[in-house]
Amino acid sequence: MKNGHLIKKARKSLSALFIYALLICVGFVFLLPILKILSSSLKPLDEILDPTAGFVPRGLYFENYARAFRVLNLRVNLPKSLFTALFPAVCQTFTAMVAGYGFARFEFPGKKALFVLMMAVFLIPPQVTMIPQFLTMKNYGLLSTVWSMALPALFAAGLRAPLFVLIFYQFFRLIPASLEEAAEIDGAAAYRVFFTIAVPMALPSVIVSFIFSLVWYWNETTLTALFLHAPGFENAINLTTLPLELKNFASAYSIIFPDGSSSVSRLNEGVIMAGMVTAIVPMLAIYFFLQRRFVEGVDRSGITGE
Repeated sequence: MKNGHLIKKARKSLSALFIYALLICVGFVFLLPILKILSSSLKPLDEILDPTAGFVPRGLYFENYARAFRVLNLRVNLPKSLFTALFPAVCQTFTAMVAGYGFARFEFPGKKALFVLMMAVFLIPPQVTMIPQFLTMKNYGLLSTVWSMALPALFAAGLRAPLFVLIFYQFFRLIPASLEEAAEIDGAAAYRVFFTIAVPMALPSVIVSFIFSLVWYWNETTLTALFLHAPGFENAINLTTLPLELKNFASAYSIIFPDGSSSVSRLNEGVIMAGMVTAIVPMLAIYFFLQRRFVEGVDRSGITGE
């Protein structure tokens, strides 16, 4: 009996050791590129070109960040980037929540067919529909404005919007209908039931949908360049995002630092990596601020990301 208990305990320990080792390996694979970017961004050019230099920088060299901030025009473009990503993300989260609640709680003709059609739209790549969307925004004079990105989100047709409708649909179906029926008996209208009962309970799903929407709008460069930087439709605000500015990093750097022949002003890996870190940090800060709610929301909604 004692030997059997020891064997069972040893198997349990080996199983836990294997799981931890696997998680460490997977985490290392994901973190290694980030650590490489961070390490290179803190190295001067001579250390980057030195084959004997190790992975860890010999010192903290912040000149790369100073030049990257100038090229990205961080003081001006960071607020623009946050606004360009935040506004459509908030719109999409709210409309997806309303649509998910409607599908979960109300019956209407063609409900199942409409739901299936909406999920089928999720399979269509956004590149297929971006030209019709571009022409529509052009006809209504919305190019180079935030509405070119936010208007589809207001109608639950933004980036991967059907996924968020599905998240809320699944969550609202788990809420006991008796809670809402009790409120209706007390005289609460449908909109009051939604805002006072359904929305507070759906906060974890709201956090998940908002973070995913924000990250996808932040990282989207094709649609952003098409709608916000359309030739001939520039305006005074000139909205942009930091990932989009990274696409033009080399040309912008050559304009700000024209004498690229010297080692001081030459565009190198360290400056480029500093620009990448600058574009990553805002999303990491938002995630760390909301990580507890995010993990709770992922656990309740069953979404694993992509």
